[in-house]
Amino acid sequence: MHDRDLSRLAQQIKQWGRELGFAAVGIADGELSAAEAGLQEWLDRGFHGEMDYMAAHGTKRSRPAELVPGTLRIISARIDYFPPASADPHAVLNDADAAYLSRYALGRDYHKVLRNRLQSLAEKISTEIGEHHFRVFTDSAPVLEVELAAKSGLGWRGKHTLLLNRQHGSWFFLGEIYTDLPLPVDTPEAGHCGTCQACLDVCPTQAIVAPYMVDARRCISYLTIELKGSIPTELRPLLGNRIYGCDDCQLACPWNRFAQTAALPDFGVRNGLDSARLVDLFAWSETEFNERLAGSPIRRIGHERWLRNIAVALGNAPSSPVIQAALKSRLDHPSELVREHVAWALASQQTG
Repeated sequence: MHDRDLSRLAQQIKQWGRELGFAAVGIADGELSAAEAGLQEWLDRGFHGEMDYMAAHGTKRSRPAELVPGTLRIISARIDYFPPASADPHAVLNDADAAYLSRYALGRDYHKVLRNRLQSLAEKISTEIGEHHFRVFTDSAPVLEVELAAKSGLGWRGKHTLLLNRQHGSWFFLGEIYTDLPLPVDTPEAGHCGTCQACLDVCPTQAIVAPYMVDARRCISYLTIELKGSIPTELRPLLGNRIYGCDDCQLACPWNRFAQTAALPDFGVRNGLDSARLVDLFAWSETEFNERLAGSPIRRIGHERWLRNIAVALGNAPSSPVIQAALKSRLDHPSELVREHVAWALASQQTG
């Protein structure tokens, strides 16, 4: 294809992306040497904790053509997810008896939603120009998605390490298409964080140890989602009522004043999880957990860690007979992990 044809195709791809529900689409090359150095430093400092997969693929994460041979360009797409008509997240965080779940997890599993649309976009390209070699990714492979999105002009990396956009804040998902098409690339956007460090200051566990550097071992999202074992005792009181993920750094970011709510119904609130009561969720059996959260990203942590997380939140709530009765009902749970966190929570209730 001639340069003029490639330029026209790039514009068509962006238009097709918008028609598929993406807020924006950008194109970048795969040169990530600076990001590779930063990733290696992060790994060397052990900030990835138990996320061994972050180190398992060598340089494939920072060298797209090693992951998918023949890759020349990465098409990055952004889609808003903040659920409309949901409870005010600040109000939920301030209600110690309510359960706070990260806003991204209140609706359908984003992996399927984005993957299907990215696949449709890639197939649309094939329909237009004939077969091309591509692979679609949605947080499912060793991909430096924020770096690639920043290179493609979709925003800049904020000090909390998430992508930021002046018109959309950070409440969005990212996905990628690796392709062998030599499309023209977009211009990266300069950063606009300035001297602001609201995200660093607000982090409950001080996991953002420096601008653009997160120690995942202290991050509440890691502790409630990625960590498979016991939550460190010294960090439990800092979790408050956050039982799945944490949004504090995004809630504090001034750029999220301009964030858009989700246009897709897939990201609407399910099961009343935007303001559910801790005691009610703690009562779910494993069968209820699996049935109610079918198609939800939350289901992947399993019922055991679900109870572990809620037990900690109940221990952090104001002391009450109702909470203590709920915790006592799980004292003989088959899981040692659950029993240990329940015992801690009961002790916290009795001394609180």
